[in-house]
Amino acid sequence: SPSVVFENIQGCSPKCLRMLLENISGLAIDDDFTVEVIPETNVAVATFITSIDTEEFVKKCSQNKRVKEFKMTARLLERTQSIKAENLPASISKDYITIYFESTRNGGAPVSDVQHFPEENSAIITFCDHKGNA
Repeated sequence: SPSVVFENIQGCSPKCLRMLLENISGLAIDDDFTVEVIPETNVAVATFITSIDTEEFVKKCSQNKRVKEFKMTARLLERTQSIKAENLPASISKDYITIYFESTRNGGAPVSDVQHFPEENSAIITFCDHKGNA
């Protein structure tokens, strides 16, 4: 997986986390990797644009003094074949959702199933393989 999940990030600001990951990886934020912070769950996901050995990177993180001080943990992001789309328009159809997520223009891939929940304005989209949910 090109993505690494960092948990328990509450003690480290997003800017500090980005600098820390640059220091550990030797790579540059935005050019070589991106970081998405999810403050509601105290998690961040680093996705590497540049090809690296993410298993080795996770190992380096777990041994890093600063990561230990912040009590953060790092692990590979497991691949999934399903995603949840939220805040969908009330009038959207299951067929439209399927076609949208299959569109190569939108970065899509073949969809095997769509579970539509109009009352929640959401859907769970399952792809034929995990490459479609990047």
